Amino acid sequence: MSQAVHLIQLAGSDQSFPCADNDTLLRAALRSGIAFPYECNVGSCGNCKFELLEGVMSSCWPEAPGLSDKDRAKNRGLGCQSRPSGPLQIKLRTSDKYAPQHRPVRTTATFVSSHAITHDLSEFKFETATPVAFLSGQYALVQMPGIAGPRAYSMSNVGLINGNSQTRQVMEFQVRRVPGGHGSAHLFDQLAPGAQVEIDGPYGMAYLREDVERDILCVAGGSGLAPMVSIARGAFSSPKMRDRKLHFYYGARSLQDVCGLDMLQALSDWDARGHYQAIISGEPDTANLPVPYLRGFAHDAVAQSFGERLQQMEIYFAGPALMGQSLLKTLIDLKVPMDQVHFDQFY
Repeated sequence: MSQAVHLIQLAGSDQSFPCADNDTLLRAALRSGIAFPYECNVGSCGNCKFELLEGVMSSCWPEAPGLSDKDRAKNRGLGCQSRPSGPLQIKLRTSDKYAPQHRPVRTTATFVSSHAITHDLSEFKFETATPVAFLSGQYALVQMPGIAGPRAYSMSNVGLINGNSQTRQVMEFQVRRVPGGHGSAHLFDQLAPGAQVEIDGPYGMAYLREDVERDILCVAGGSGLAPMVSIARGAFSSPKMRDRKLHFYYGARSLQDVCGLDMLQALSDWDARGHYQAIISGEPDTANLPVPYLRGFAHDAVAQSFGERLQQMEIYFAGPALMGQSLLKTLIDLKVPMDQVHFDQFY
Protein backbone atom coordinates (compact mmCIF):
# COMPACT_ATOMS: atom_id res chain seq x y z
CA MET A 1 0.00 0.00 0.00
CA SER A 2 1.51 3.32 -1.11
CA GLN A 3 1.94 6.08 1.45
CA ALA A 4 1.05 9.74 1.00
CA VAL A 5 4.09 12.02 0.84
CA HIS A 6 3.99 15.55 2.27
CA LEU A 7 6.27 18.54 1.79
CA ILE A 8 7.94 19.85 4.96
CA GLN A 9 9.14 23.45 4.72
CA LEU A 10 11.80 24.88 7.06
CA ALA A 11 10.71 28.39 8.04
CA GLY A 12 13.13 31.19 7.19
CA SER A 13 15.04 29.13 4.64
CA ASP A 14 14.69 27.68 1.16
CA GLN A 15 15.09 24.15 2.51
CA SER A 16 12.31 21.61 2.31
CA PHE A 17 12.03 17.84 2.20
CA PRO A 18 9.42 15.16 1.48
CA CYS A 19 8.12 12.99 4.29
CA ALA A 20 5.82 10.00 3.89
CA ASP A 21 3.03 9.75 6.45
CA ASN A 22 4.55 6.52 7.80
CA ASP A 23 7.96 8.15 8.30
CA THR A 24 9.17 10.59 10.95
CA LEU A 25 10.30 14.16 10.29
CA LEU A 26 13.80 13.51 11.61
CA ARG A 27 14.49 10.42 9.53
CA ALA A 28 12.92 11.86 6.37
CA ALA A 29 15.01 15.01 6.76
CA LEU A 30 18.22 13.01 7.10
CA ARG A 31 17.27 10.98 4.01
CA SER A 32 17.18 14.30 2.14
CA GLY A 33 20.53 15.42 3.54
CA ILE A 34 19.03 17.99 5.94
CA ALA A 35 21.23 18.49 9.02
CA PHE A 36 18.44 17.91 11.57
CA PRO A 37 19.98 17.76 15.09
CA TYR A 38 19.44 14.52 17.01
CA GLU A 39 21.11 12.17 19.45
CA CYS A 40 19.06 9.22 20.70
CA ASN A 41 16.45 8.88 17.89
CA VAL A 42 14.07 7.20 20.37
CA GLY A 43 12.30 10.10 22.09
CA SER A 44 14.37 10.39 25.25
CA CYS A 45 16.94 13.15 24.81
CA GLY A 46 14.95 16.02 23.29
CA ASN A 47 17.73 17.20 20.98
CA CYS A 48 15.51 16.94 17.89
CA LYS A 49 12.93 19.48 19.09
CA PHE A 50 11.28 21.76 16.55
CA GLU A 51 8.33 24.15 16.54
CA LEU A 52 5.27 23.47 14.40
CA LEU A 53 4.15 26.69 12.67
CA GLU A 54 1.61 25.36 10.16
CA GLY A 55 -0.08 22.03 9.48
CA VAL A 56 -1.15 18.97 11.42
CA MET A 57 1.03 16.13 12.68
CA SER A 58 0.75 13.11 14.98
CA SER A 59 3.14 11.68 17.56
CA CYS A 60 4.32 8.08 17.72
CA TRP A 61 4.88 8.54 21.48
CA PRO A 62 2.91 11.46 22.97
CA GLU A 63 4.42 10.88 26.43
CA ALA A 64 8.05 10.83 25.23
CA PRO A 65 10.29 12.16 28.05
CA GLY A 66 12.27 14.32 25.62
CA LEU A 67 9.29 16.72 25.43
CA SER A 68 8.08 18.69 28.47
CA ASP A 69 4.58 20.01 29.13
CA LYS A 70 5.95 23.49 28.45
CA ASP A 71 7.23 22.31 25.06
CA ARG A 72 3.83 20.86 24.20
CA ALA A 73 2.12 24.11 25.16
CA LYS A 74 4.43 25.94 22.76
CA ASN A 75 3.54 23.58 19.88
CA ARG A 76 6.93 21.89 19.89
CA GLY A 77 7.51 18.33 18.79
CA LEU A 78 10.26 15.74 18.61
CA GLY A 79 11.50 15.05 15.10
CA CYS A 80 12.07 11.37 15.87
CA GLN A 81 8.48 10.88 17.06
CA SER A 82 6.49 13.20 14.74
CA ARG A 83 4.67 12.16 11.58
CA PRO A 84 2.96 14.56 9.15
CA SER A 85 -0.75 14.40 8.35
CA GLY A 86 -0.26 16.88 5.51
CA PRO A 87 2.16 19.64 4.44
CA LEU A 88 3.97 21.29 7.36
CA GLN A 89 5.99 24.38 8.08
CA ILE A 90 8.38 23.96 10.99
CA LYS A 91 10.94 26.12 12.75
CA LEU A 92 14.23 24.30 13.19
CA ARG A 93 17.81 25.29 13.84
CA THR A 94 19.97 22.99 11.72
CA SER A 95 23.62 22.24 12.52
CA ASP A 96 26.21 21.16 9.95
CA LYS A 97 27.70 18.55 12.28
CA TYR A 98 24.47 16.53 11.96
CA ALA A 99 24.57 16.40 8.17
CA PRO A 100 24.51 12.66 7.41
CA GLN A 101 27.75 11.12 6.16
CA HIS A 102 25.55 8.51 4.46
CA ARG A 103 21.84 9.14 4.02
CA PRO A 104 19.61 6.63 5.84
CA VAL A 105 17.90 3.97 3.75
CA ARG A 106 14.75 1.98 4.56
CA THR A 107 15.01 -1.57 3.29
CA THR A 108 13.65 -5.01 3.95
CA ALA A 109 16.19 -7.46 5.33
CA THR A 110 16.23 -11.24 5.63
CA PHE A 111 17.35 -12.94 8.82
CA VAL A 112 20.25 -15.29 8.03
CA SER A 113 21.55 -16.71 11.31
CA SER A 114 22.51 -16.03 14.91
CA HIS A 115 25.03 -17.29 17.41
CA ALA A 116 25.46 -16.89 21.17
CA ILE A 117 28.19 -14.65 22.57
CA THR A 118 27.31 -15.03 26.27
CA HIS A 119 24.37 -16.50 28.19
CA ASP A 120 22.18 -13.49 27.30
CA LEU A 121 23.96 -11.79 24.38
CA SER A 122 23.81 -13.01 20.77
CA GLU A 123 24.79 -11.74 17.34
CA PHE A 124 22.12 -11.64 14.61
CA LYS A 125 22.99 -11.53 10.93
CA PHE A 126 20.71 -9.99 8.27
CA GLU A 127 21.03 -9.57 4.52
CA THR A 128 19.47 -6.36 3.21
CA ALA A 129 17.48 -6.11 -0.03
CA THR A 130 19.10 -2.73 -0.72
CA PRO A 131 22.80 -1.97 -0.16
CA VAL A 132 23.34 0.25 2.90
CA ALA A 133 26.38 2.48 3.43
CA PHE A 134 27.36 2.94 7.07
CA LEU A 135 30.40 3.84 9.14
CA SER A 136 31.86 1.72 11.93
CA GLY A 137 30.11 2.61 15.19
CA GLN A 138 26.74 3.60 13.71
CA TYR A 139 23.35 2.03 14.40
CA ALA A 140 20.09 1.21 12.61
CA LEU A 141 16.42 0.93 13.54
CA VAL A 142 14.96 -2.56 13.20
CA GLN A 143 11.19 -2.95 12.83
CA MET A 144 10.01 -6.49 13.55
CA PRO A 145 6.59 -7.89 12.61
CA GLY A 146 4.04 -7.58 15.37
CA ILE A 147 6.30 -5.40 17.56
CA ALA A 148 5.18 -1.85 18.30
CA GLY A 149 7.89 0.59 17.22
CA PRO A 150 11.42 -0.01 15.93
CA ARG A 151 14.39 -1.02 18.09
CA ALA A 152 17.76 0.74 17.82
CA TYR A 153 20.65 -1.71 17.44
CA SER A 154 24.28 -0.96 16.59
CA MET A 155 26.05 -2.78 13.78
CA SER A 156 28.95 -4.94 14.92
CA ASN A 157 30.46 -5.61 11.50
CA VAL A 158 32.89 -3.16 9.94
CA GLY A 159 31.52 -0.15 8.08
CA LEU A 160 32.95 1.67 5.07
CA ILE A 161 36.67 2.32 5.33
CA ASN A 162 38.85 4.98 3.69
CA GLY A 163 36.11 6.24 1.37
CA ASN A 164 35.40 2.74 0.06
CA SER A 165 32.49 3.15 -2.35
CA GLN A 166 31.14 -0.35 -1.78
CA THR A 167 28.05 -0.59 0.37
CA ARG A 168 27.13 -3.42 2.70
CA GLN A 169 24.30 -5.88 2.22
CA VAL A 170 25.09 -7.74 5.43
CA MET A 171 24.34 -6.14 8.79
CA GLU A 172 25.15 -7.80 12.09
CA PHE A 173 23.73 -6.73 15.46
CA GLN A 174 24.72 -7.88 18.95
CA VAL A 175 21.61 -7.86 21.12
CA ARG A 176 21.15 -8.63 24.80
CA ARG A 177 18.03 -10.45 25.92
CA VAL A 178 16.12 -7.95 28.06
CA PRO A 179 13.83 -9.49 30.70
CA GLY A 180 10.29 -8.66 29.59
CA GLY A 181 11.55 -7.00 26.42
CA HIS A 182 9.28 -7.70 23.44
CA GLY A 183 11.90 -6.82 20.82
CA SER A 184 14.69 -9.01 22.16
CA ALA A 185 12.23 -11.85 22.89
CA HIS A 186 11.15 -11.77 19.24
CA LEU A 187 14.76 -11.95 18.06
CA PHE A 188 15.79 -14.72 20.44
CA ASP A 189 12.64 -16.87 20.42
CA GLN A 190 10.58 -16.24 17.28
CA LEU A 191 12.83 -15.18 14.41
CA ALA A 192 13.59 -18.05 12.02
CA PRO A 193 16.04 -17.97 9.10
CA GLY A 194 14.30 -16.43 6.09
CA ALA A 195 12.09 -14.13 8.19
CA GLN A 196 11.97 -10.51 7.10
CA VAL A 197 12.26 -7.26 9.03
CA GLU A 198 12.61 -3.62 8.01
CA ILE A 199 15.94 -1.93 8.65
CA ASP A 200 16.30 1.85 8.61
CA GLY A 201 19.77 3.35 8.81
CA PRO A 202 22.45 4.32 9.33
CA TYR A 203 22.15 6.74 12.24
CA GLY A 204 24.48 7.94 14.96
CA MET A 205 27.33 10.38 15.44
CA ALA A 206 29.72 8.07 17.33
CA TYR A 207 31.35 6.68 14.21
CA LEU A 208 35.06 6.00 13.70
CA ARG A 209 37.13 9.09 12.89
CA GLU A 210 39.79 7.68 10.55
CA ASP A 211 41.64 10.96 10.05
CA VAL A 212 42.35 11.58 13.74
CA GLU A 213 45.96 10.87 14.67
CA ARG A 214 45.37 9.76 18.25
CA ASP A 215 45.32 6.38 19.92
CA ILE A 216 41.84 4.99 20.61
CA LEU A 217 40.03 3.98 23.78
CA CYS A 218 36.83 1.94 23.43
CA VAL A 219 34.73 1.37 26.57
CA ALA A 220 31.78 -1.03 26.37
CA GLY A 221 29.25 -2.74 28.58
CA GLY A 222 26.39 -5.10 27.72
CA SER A 223 25.26 -4.87 24.09
CA GLY A 224 27.41 -1.75 23.79
CA LEU A 225 29.95 -4.34 22.71
CA ALA A 226 28.59 -4.13 19.15
CA PRO A 227 29.57 -0.57 18.14
CA MET A 228 32.87 -0.80 19.98
CA VAL A 229 33.77 -4.03 18.15
CA SER A 230 32.76 -2.30 14.91
CA ILE A 231 35.04 0.64 15.80
CA ALA A 232 37.92 -1.74 16.51
CA ARG A 233 37.36 -3.67 13.30
CA GLY A 234 37.27 -0.41 11.37
CA ALA A 235 40.44 0.91 13.00
CA PHE A 236 42.35 -2.29 12.22
CA SER A 237 41.07 -2.30 8.63
CA SER A 238 41.93 1.31 7.81
CA PRO A 239 45.26 2.01 6.09
CA LYS A 240 45.12 5.48 7.64
CA MET A 241 45.18 4.02 11.15
CA ARG A 242 47.88 1.36 10.94
CA ASP A 243 50.01 3.21 13.52
CA ARG A 244 47.18 3.75 16.03
CA LYS A 245 47.00 1.68 19.20
CA LEU A 246 43.60 0.65 20.54
CA HIS A 247 42.66 -0.01 24.17
CA PHE A 248 39.39 -1.91 24.70
CA TYR A 249 37.80 -1.89 28.17
CA TYR A 250 34.73 -4.05 28.82
CA GLY A 251 32.68 -3.61 31.98
CA ALA A 252 30.70 -6.67 33.10
CA ARG A 253 28.62 -7.60 36.14
CA SER A 254 29.94 -11.16 36.41
CA LEU A 255 32.45 -13.54 34.84
CA GLN A 256 29.76 -15.07 32.63
CA ASP A 257 29.11 -11.62 31.10
CA VAL A 258 32.70 -11.04 29.95
CA CYS A 259 33.07 -11.12 26.16
CA GLY A 260 34.68 -9.57 23.12
CA LEU A 261 38.30 -10.65 23.37
CA ASP A 262 37.99 -13.46 20.81
CA MET A 263 36.60 -11.00 18.22
CA LEU A 264 39.47 -8.62 18.81
CA GLN A 265 42.16 -11.30 18.72
CA ALA A 266 40.91 -12.25 15.26
CA LEU A 267 42.03 -8.83 13.97
CA SER A 268 45.28 -8.73 12.08
CA ASP A 269 48.08 -7.17 14.18
CA TRP A 270 45.98 -7.16 17.38
CA ASP A 271 48.82 -8.51 19.52
CA ALA A 272 51.05 -5.59 18.50
CA ARG A 273 48.51 -2.75 18.55
CA GLY A 274 45.65 -3.86 20.76
CA HIS A 275 44.99 -4.16 24.49
CA TYR A 276 41.89 -5.69 26.16
CA GLN A 277 40.84 -5.23 29.77
CA ALA A 278 37.79 -6.75 31.48
CA ILE A 279 36.39 -5.14 34.64
CA ILE A 280 33.97 -7.05 36.89
CA SER A 281 31.59 -5.14 39.18
CA GLY A 282 29.25 -7.78 40.61
CA GLU A 283 31.29 -10.78 41.74
CA PRO A 284 31.65 -11.22 45.54
CA ASP A 285 34.97 -10.33 47.12
CA THR A 286 35.61 -14.02 47.80
CA ALA A 287 35.44 -14.89 44.10
CA ASN A 288 38.74 -15.60 42.37
CA LEU A 289 38.99 -13.50 39.23
CA PRO A 290 41.37 -14.41 36.38
CA VAL A 291 44.61 -12.47 36.78
CA PRO A 292 44.08 -10.09 33.82
CA TYR A 293 40.66 -8.99 35.10
CA LEU A 294 40.07 -6.02 37.38
CA ARG A 295 37.41 -5.68 40.07
CA GLY A 296 35.27 -2.53 40.14
CA PHE A 297 33.73 -0.21 37.56
CA ALA A 298 34.82 0.68 34.05
CA HIS A 299 35.08 4.44 34.64
CA ASP A 300 37.36 3.96 37.66
CA ALA A 301 39.54 1.47 35.78
CA VAL A 302 39.90 3.90 32.86
CA ALA A 303 40.87 6.77 35.17
CA GLN A 304 43.38 4.64 37.08
CA SER A 305 44.92 3.21 33.91
CA PHE A 306 45.31 6.40 31.89
CA GLY A 307 44.72 9.49 34.04
CA GLU A 308 45.55 12.68 32.17
CA ARG A 309 46.77 10.65 29.18
CA LEU A 310 43.08 10.45 28.23
CA GLN A 311 43.46 14.03 27.00
CA GLN A 312 45.55 12.69 24.10
CA MET A 313 43.15 9.87 23.15
CA GLU A 314 40.08 9.52 20.92
CA ILE A 315 37.40 7.94 23.11
CA TYR A 316 34.31 5.93 22.12
CA PHE A 317 31.87 4.31 24.52
CA ALA A 318 28.54 2.48 24.57
CA GLY A 319 26.64 0.54 27.19
CA PRO A 320 24.29 0.94 30.17
CA ALA A 321 23.22 4.50 30.95
CA LEU A 322 24.81 4.54 34.40
CA MET A 323 28.14 3.38 33.01
CA GLY A 324 28.02 6.11 30.36
CA GLN A 325 27.10 8.83 32.86
CA SER A 326 29.89 7.81 35.23
CA LEU A 327 32.46 7.63 32.46
CA LEU A 328 31.44 10.99 31.02
CA LYS A 329 31.79 12.63 34.44
CA THR A 330 35.23 11.05 34.84
CA LEU A 331 36.36 12.35 31.46
CA ILE A 332 35.09 15.84 32.24
CA ASP A 333 36.87 15.81 35.61
CA LEU A 334 40.09 14.84 33.83
CA LYS A 335 39.60 17.73 31.39
CA VAL A 336 39.32 15.56 28.28
CA PRO A 337 38.19 17.75 25.35
CA MET A 338 34.61 16.74 24.55
CA ASP A 339 35.21 16.83 20.79
CA GLN A 340 37.41 13.73 21.39
CA VAL A 341 34.55 11.83 23.09
CA HIS A 342 31.96 9.98 21.01
CA PHE A 343 28.78 8.17 22.15
CA ASP A 344 25.15 7.77 21.14
CA GLN A 345 22.47 8.34 23.76
CA PHE A 346 19.98 5.55 22.95
CA TYR A 347 21.84 3.04 25.17
